[in-house]
Amino acid sequence: MILIVDDDPVIRTSLRMLLSNAGYSTDTADSPVRAMEVVRRSVPELVLLDMNFSRFTTGHEGLTLLRQIKIFAPEVPVILMTAWGSIELAVEGMKAGAFDFITKPWDNRNLITRIATALNMSREPEDDPATDNSFDRSFIIGKSSGLNAVLDTVRRVAPTNAPVLITGESGTGKELIAEAIHRNSRRAAGPFVKVNLGGLSQSLFESEMFGHKKGAFTDAVADRVGRFEAADGGTIFLDEIGELDITCQVKLLRVLQEMRFEPLGSSKTKQVDVRVVCATNADLRRMVAARTFREDLYYRINLVNLELPPLRSRTDDIALLAEYFMQQAAKANGLDKPCIAPDAIAFLRQQRFPGNIRELKNLVERTLLMSGATTLSADDFRACTSSSPATSSTLEDIERMRIIESLRINHGNMTQVAADLGLSRGALYRRIEKLNIDRNGCD
Repeated sequence: MILIVDDDPVIRTSLRMLLSNAGYSTDTADSPVRAMEVVRRSVPELVLLDMNFSRFTTGHEGLTLLRQIKIFAPEVPVILMTAWGSIELAVEGMKAGAFDFITKPWDNRNLITRIATALNMSREPEDDPATDNSFDRSFIIGKSSGLNAVLDTVRRVAPTNAPVLITGESGTGKELIAEAIHRNSRRAAGPFVKVNLGGLSQSLFESEMFGHKKGAFTDAVADRVGRFEAADGGTIFLDEIGELDITCQVKLLRVLQEMRFEPLGSSKTKQVDVRVVCATNADLRRMVAARTFREDLYYRINLVNLELPPLRSRTDDIALLAEYFMQQAAKANGLDKPCIAPDAIAFLRQQRFPGNIRELKNLVERTLLMSGATTLSADDFRACTSSSPATSSTLEDIERMRIIESLRINHGNMTQVAADLGLSRGALYRRIEKLNIDRNGCD
């Protein structure tokens, strides 16, 4: 049973008819007192909760009711209903334990999708993930406990439409996890559209994401389909979302809320059905506190958070990854695959790899091409490592020395340094700033 809590009889009737047509049983309440009577009598599967119960309320009555529901039925998902101008109130509700929020007027299809997602997420999984042979984990190498914990969550959320935020250091495999979510979802037959927001300027954001009509601006010589429309029926992967300009964040939030937009130069609204997966190596909580990332957008994209472990905490996976990358590199270059000696594996396990899996991959490929030996030893890998800092150094010391050494070797060429370290240019710039490295002094 879904409990609808709203003081407006028209909204209660409308929602009851909508949910009944979708196959759900419902009950209604026109006040917080009546709502709690229903919750105490028969715990609902889900609650649709209006935040305002009169024209003069500040919304705190709705927050109080939310907290009361969470005391009596902590496992029941609550979806908040609020006007667009009350988004800050909805964010407060998310902090208090709400599952999601929608703005009035809502889109019926979007609301039914949100409800189905909430119900699916709140139910216990029927199958044991360890024995689920239907799960597709293609190209994801490893068996460490940290990786398996992430994949267990992927198994559970992939079949839903829940927005997912993938976080972790650069080079930890966020795109592979996003692809795994799509492959194991009901949208697997639909498109998987990747967008690197870090490389998207503010002036091109709307055209790239929502498309444009011919003549919408000077260089618009033809109609263009935006990324959201291209992803209709599938998944859109928004990488480096922490790099998105604050003004573009507002535009993105509206589309994520309503799944509707107008291409530039068009007055016709387009409706799409898209699952959103975001990724970043930035600390979004800190950015929210610094007001460089919108709090409402953070809660909209962060319904499920997947934190990927760095490679240094996955040492059990290094041998498997090294063998996999060696096999792929040998095949790509038409070479016989050499063996990796035990002392070489031990050496690799001792490395900190600030660039994570991407850095390990580059090191394996570089050693294969430079050595030519049939069995690669620790010395072969050591010779192809930019530097070998003392194991007693702190992680920041190691990162700093590796970056300075690479800057010197590559004469300050940031593109080559980023490739050498297995980092994106954006991540490299952030590390240089964080570690207070003088680029000009490394030539």
